[in-house]
Amino acid sequence: MNRITIIAAALMAGLLASPAMALSLKDINYDTKDAGKVVFSHNKHLAKKNQRGTPAFSCATCHEGKKTKKRYTMEDMYKGQSCGACHNGKQAFDAHECSKCHQVKEIVYQVKETGPTHFSHTKHLTKVKDCATCHTKLYKTGKNPTVSMAEMEKGKSCGFCHNNKKAFGVDKCSKCHKSPELTYTTAPVPKATFCHAFHTSAYSCKDCHNTIVKPDMKKNKRVSMADMEKGQSCGACHDGKVAFSVKGDCAKCHTGFKLPAKMTFKNKKGTVIGHFSHEFHTAAYSCNDCHTKLYPYGSGKRVTMKEMEKGASCGACHDGKSAFSVKGDCLKCHKSS
Repeated sequence: MNRITIIAAALMAGLLASPAMALSLKDINYDTKDAGKVVFSHNKHLAKKNQRGTPAFSCATCHEGKKTKKRYTMEDMYKGQSCGACHNGKQAFDAHECSKCHQVKEIVYQVKETGPTHFSHTKHLTKVKDCATCHTKLYKTGKNPTVSMAEMEKGKSCGFCHNNKKAFGVDKCSKCHKSPELTYTTAPVPKATFCHAFHTSAYSCKDCHNTIVKPDMKKNKRVSMADMEKGQSCGACHDGKVAFSVKGDCAKCHTGFKLPAKMTFKNKKGTVIGHFSHEFHTAAYSCNDCHTKLYPYGSGKRVTMKEMEKGASCGACHDGKSAFSVKGDCLKCHKSS
């Protein structure tokens, strides 16, 4: 026997003595219908050591020499078949710990009324170890039908746990839904702001939604200050009893609102003919005594002295009873030339 033959025989003997070395060990990808891709690594399993430091597994641990095309369900595994023979919580982690094999993802629900709502598998799995708590008891592992908040309040979907016993209730809307700060354009006065964070510190979302306003702001009709004074929209609470009245300090909602201390009126030639003092009038009256009953905010139409004498504009108060008459001393309002 020559040298080359001896070397070849030795190599063959080595390969036969160690079958695993003779095989090309690949990671196997399983494409599950609803739970994504599962990767099985031969190398990771064969690298496991027991307490004595020797390999914990050999190929024969799993392979009996026969190939099978049988598809195993998770229920089969829970009963000890396939991966479940070892993954039983004793020899290896339990098959119920799904995220050890199945990649979980963060889910974003596009909620029309409140915007994107996030569900974190990672956060939930720190509290609930068994995926079977939700799957498939509450949800299919694939696409699920939309569930309304009213249904959740009756224990469906998230409401199964989020019932203020097992976990915070679904009534704590801002825990999942972002509550934006709202800005309303209210020209000619400054924009009005609504602070969700401030209001939800004292009230629950359902105190306003859907009874007073709809969550989808596009579906709410524009409400005037006059409507609010009658109890609509903000006026349902801001009535001077539950909360400060909408008839009160405008600057509480209209940020940056500042009355001009004095308004100047000019004639057609541009000559100053009179003044109106906001500072003086608001010391005795509230804004809504004049706005918008007598004047729209901003520049109203020009009113003549004759119209005022009939009760229009300034003449509503300056009638000789509530205040001096517009028929009186002109110099009280008009600048003498």
